[in-house]
Amino acid sequence: MNCNEARPLVDASVDRELSAADEWRVREHLAGCEPCRRVADDAQAISRMIRSAPYHRAPAGLAARIVAALPATDVPPAKAMPSPTPARASGGWRAWLRNWWPGSGGGARGEAVGRGWGAASVNAGPRAATLAWFGCAVLILCALAVIATLQLRRPAAEMAFVDDLVSSHVRAQISGRDIDVISTDRHTVKPWFNGRIDYAPPVFDLAQQGFALAGGRLDYVGRERVAVLVYHHGKHVIDVYVFPPGANGPAVSGAVPQSSSEGYALLRWQAAGMTLWAVSDAGADALDGLRAALDARLAGGASEAAGS
Repeated sequence: MNCNEARPLVDASVDRELSAADEWRVREHLAGCEPCRRVADDAQAISRMIRSAPYHRAPAGLAARIVAALPATDVPPAKAMPSPTPARASGGWRAWLRNWWPGSGGGARGEAVGRGWGAASVNAGPRAATLAWFGCAVLILCALAVIATLQLRRPAAEMAFVDDLVSSHVRAQISGRDIDVISTDRHTVKPWFNGRIDYAPPVFDLAQQGFALAGGRLDYVGRERVAVLVYHHGKHVIDVYVFPPGANGPAVSGAVPQSSSEGYALLRWQAAGMTLWAVSDAGADALDGLRAALDARLAGGASEAAGS
């Protein structure tokens, strides 16, 4: 990769928007190119300045004031629809149905058929039954097509989301910016997220169980800001992405079996009203151990709160 190829990718690298392969190529070029490295340092300085800027939440009544300031729109009244209920004076609902249904007989023939509902049923029955069965078949085929489409799209969407998680984990490791707040104290890490996201992730130091809290960071997954808790397990790093209810990622109930992507193990489960994704190269057993330790701490915290 030369300078002309690397310069356009510097901003995307700083914003952690590159794929793992492109990020590696950019970092390899920056290691041997002083001018491009200065450009990258400037971009990182601007990024740090933006992230350290205070967060200002919009006033609660802003939306109502905007709506009130919009010009009024004159909506013409809806045109009254004729009542589908037939008048008894015109022959009752059977006559109305006979006139409305195509081929059911109008005029002199309709008058003759109208004298007996049985005759009308004999004439119109086969066609009505055929159309009804045809309509049911079309609806069933449409429903099957929709179900098949959703089933085909769901694995693709989930795999894209998993790839995004793995790319985020890899970018953080090779960029050296995997931690924004470095601390083993949960009372330091958890308040750091205040004002930066609109939910509070569950934070615990699990060093006694073999998973030492190293800190946390903010990252972007699926174009949304998400809290990431960073744990160390031996020489391995485990990133735990914490999503609030209804956020990115397929909704789950209970623990989900292990999966892997590009040699990285992933585990997804729900705890404390949040959806958690753990990503690491430590292996499936390590992620199971982290989930068990975190769930135990959460259960212990709930028991203490109930007892108090």
